Amino acid sequence: GRGRGTACGEGAAMAAAPRWRELFFGLYFLSHIPITLLIDLQALLPAGLHPQSLAELLQWYAAAFKDPMMLQPPEWFKAFIYCEAFLQMPFFPVAAYAFFKGGCKWIRTPAIIYSTHVATTLCAILAHILFHDFSKSEHLGPQTQRERLVLLSVYVPYLLIPLLILFTMLCHPHYNHVEKRKRK
Repeated sequence: GRGRGTACGEGAAMAAAPRWRELFFGLYFLSHIPITLLIDLQALLPAGLHPQSLAELLQWYAAAFKDPMMLQPPEWFKAFIYCEAFLQMPFFPVAAYAFFKGGCKWIRTPAIIYSTHVATTLCAILAHILFHDFSKSEHLGPQTQRERLVLLSVYVPYLLIPLLILFTMLCHPHYNHVEKRKRK
């Protein structure tokens, strides 16, 4: 009915959802769809499955940012890409929809799961970038501290944005408010 809130965009009596963040999160999830399908999955799929121009884009990126993990992924990194493909990818359009629509409280638990999962994987990736000896890599990896920081700059947003999502889901009153049910 009219008096009850809906699954998305509930009444103004509640603390309004942080709209700028929802739009930002919507763009983040929407942008992840082509990045995952066109770039990240190249690390798992057989060569030649993607168009030559996309393979060249990945080669350019790996050389420019000295990221051998995308060309010769360690097994643990492949596991993260499988998670991206089979767990995260189906979530991206759902999350994009929820955040663009705005006020969708049902996205709270899936967004918490997503953001904690991604933040955890990024801790391992960032530690690898900072501390791994890339001198034995088949493809050129970062050798200097500056090169490591440049590569970190590519990955750090994929830690910070999920942490902002997590913070928003846990701390903003719109998403963590528990409604009291009326007794009949």
